[in-house]
Amino acid sequence: MEEIQPTSADWRVHKFGGTSLNSPERIQHVANLLCARDVPSAVVVSAMGDVTDRLLEAADRAPAGNDALADRLQALHDDQRAVVTDLLDKAAAAPLLRALEQDMSDLADVLRATRLMGETPMTARNLVAGYGELWAARMLAGVLRDRDVPTAVCDAREVLVVTHEDLGPVVDWAATRERFAEWRAHHNADTLVITGFIATTPKGVPTTLGRNGSDHSAAIFAALLGAEALTIWTDTDGVMSADPRYVPDAQRLDTLSYDEAMELAYFGAGVIHPRTLAPAVEHEIPIVIRSTFAPERPGTRIHLDSDSTSVVKGFSTIDDVALLNLEGSGMIGVPGIARRLFRALENNGVSVILISQGSSEHSICFAVPQAHAETAREAAEQAFYAEMDRGLIQRVDVTPDCSILAVVGDQMAGTPGVAATFFGALGEADVNVRAIAQGASERNISAVVDGEDARRAMRAAHAGFYLSNRTLSIGIVGAGNVGAALLDQIRTQADRLREEQEIDLRVRGIATSSRMLRAEQRLDLDDWRDALGDGAPTDLDAFVDHVQTDYHPHTAIVDCTASEAVAQCYRDWLEQGIHVVTPNKHANTGSWETYRALQTASQGVGPRYLYETTVGAGLPILQTLDSLTETGDRVHEIEGILSGTLSYLFNAFDGDRPFSAILRQARQEGFTEPDPRDDLSGMDVARKVVILARELGMPLGLDEVNVEGLVPEALEDGSVEEFLASLPAHDDTMTEILRDAQSENKVLRFVGRVSRSGDASVRLRRYPHDHAFARIRHTDNIVRFQTDRYDETPLIVQGPGAGPQVTAAGVFTDLLRVML
Repeated sequence: MEEIQPTSADWRVHKFGGTSLNSPERIQHVANLLCARDVPSAVVVSAMGDVTDRLLEAADRAPAGNDALADRLQALHDDQRAVVTDLLDKAAAAPLLRALEQDMSDLADVLRATRLMGETPMTARNLVAGYGELWAARMLAGVLRDRDVPTAVCDAREVLVVTHEDLGPVVDWAATRERFAEWRAHHNADTLVITGFIATTPKGVPTTLGRNGSDHSAAIFAALLGAEALTIWTDTDGVMSADPRYVPDAQRLDTLSYDEAMELAYFGAGVIHPRTLAPAVEHEIPIVIRSTFAPERPGTRIHLDSDSTSVVKGFSTIDDVALLNLEGSGMIGVPGIARRLFRALENNGVSVILISQGSSEHSICFAVPQAHAETAREAAEQAFYAEMDRGLIQRVDVTPDCSILAVVGDQMAGTPGVAATFFGALGEADVNVRAIAQGASERNISAVVDGEDARRAMRAAHAGFYLSNRTLSIGIVGAGNVGAALLDQIRTQADRLREEQEIDLRVRGIATSSRMLRAEQRLDLDDWRDALGDGAPTDLDAFVDHVQTDYHPHTAIVDCTASEAVAQCYRDWLEQGIHVVTPNKHANTGSWETYRALQTASQGVGPRYLYETTVGAGLPILQTLDSLTETGDRVHEIEGILSGTLSYLFNAFDGDRPFSAILRQARQEGFTEPDPRDDLSGMDVARKVVILARELGMPLGLDEVNVEGLVPEALEDGSVEEFLASLPAHDDTMTEILRDAQSENKVLRFVGRVSRSGDASVRLRRYPHDHAFARIRHTDNIVRFQTDRYDETPLIVQGPGAGPQVTAAGVFTDLLRVML
């Protein structure tokens, strides 16, 4: 490239694409952005919306003499006229409308000529395609002039001279510089609106710059103007670390080096094209990618170096790829094999995307566009026909429907462990890698995978580098008292855990029996209650499928219900690799076989099944028992007050008030179940006894626990209201039991007990005032472990054992244990 003398040191070049200009409102918005800047600006524009496609469709249909062609042109004319008249008053619109009428007449003449010729030459096609940029440039300039901004419109075909070669359009810089200087001498304005995409050949024939041509145009004019920066305005916030359509956790990159941007662009990152970078790189012009619709955001800056410390910057894929493998012992040590192969491919017009060859030289593996796979195979077989005939080269294998996944970053060079993380993440996601390539710069590692695995591969690789290994995708089933309290606790602690301990708790789903709420990244826990009402009908299978992804390192389902149906899903979830955390007692008190299956499914390094809160709410009862048995202690007996409700009732029942009155008050204060018989029956305590026994390895069933409940037999049936109304009739019986205990200087406590021999009971017992069970307060739970080590002085665990906050805190603790 020849040295280009800048015309000014403070020019800024902006490029706006078709989505930024596809309505009068958006054109006005672009004008607002430009008017807010007080430095000379050159604005390169694309055609509005689908205008270029409609023009090319008209050009392609014209030779066939399509009767609807006139209607298509008229519709195009009417649309453009409507935009002009919407943007400008009659006087300001007049010159644009006259130019439009002339353009439509010229277009009709060109298309009439192609109809007579029976074909549309490329020169005619290029001429027709360029009208969209002309119209967009005139409209934007008209709006700026209407705001008293001195503006000149530059038809790039008057200035930009290119030739087309094998690698694409090549700028004739000398001719272009001369023409642009002459154009500038006749157009003295600090705002230039320039047509993108279109150019001219040295012979003056209209042409285009091809795909992403307007971005390329912008970079060329930035070089011609010696611009301080080139801003490409798009519909995204900048360059993302991965395609956000495939990777919801993709992050905007603050900075990229030219080399990083080039690699990402080559491997399919759609925000910028490699050809766009060349003029900017040559003149060290920073490129900024910003959103037209969020101009307050900084976007991504591309320049000489990236100031980020991130080792890996981004991930990109090329889809619809075929992988070919040329293999044979006759290739080993033979010079010229690669030259013959790639010359044959070149001669047949096949572009090679990736090459991989082992040091043994036994095979060469290469990737080509899927559409060229058969051509490439035939070319390779023809080139090595003699060797294949003699058996020196066995075959040319073709693996269709592949994708290439690339990981890119300047800091990858010399950093150990990048490849290990990359391929480890793919392995964890069960993605098979068919071929690998890496250049000496170490800026890029590419892997060929099956096309159907590409999305999963990208998500897994991105998570491997961008997500903490302590990221947990969480689905909470049940949003009642405990579930709601848990969500509130997570909300208040999530930021601290992420910042201080790198534990990233992402609640991505909440489900009740009727509605479910889901989010791709994380739910807003400030307003989940209101949002849940507008959620979808609950489908538990779909809910779990959403929560478990192929790009989050860990998944947990937290069951805060008392549902037996939900508990029956635990085994399937564990077998899917999902952690299960729950205060629900049903799974652990069903059949012994189910209990053992859950324990087996959660052994080793796989998913964890945590249920500390099934006994003692937030107290570490099961954790204490596990510590005793794992360290070799022998547990002889466990007994405890395991119901916060019954603890409260018998702490308050001192004879001054009837038992029925205390129960009614406890229900009003939320210390009992809606139906207090669920507490008084003793079955909840019996379930906890069964769990304790099974943790000791005893196959105790619920029907083997001797339960003496407190619900009078006559009141077992009927409504809650009937029960509460009839209970006072039985107060004398309860008072008599209390007086008998008081006569012995003892207190009443409702206790569950299990011994090593298998005896298990739940009933009301009497204890002296100096016993630990007599000294509890309010809703305390207390558990007494008698073991070989703790024989004369049993081990006691005591604390609050009821209430949604306490139970939720215990569930929260289990959830954090998943990450340990």
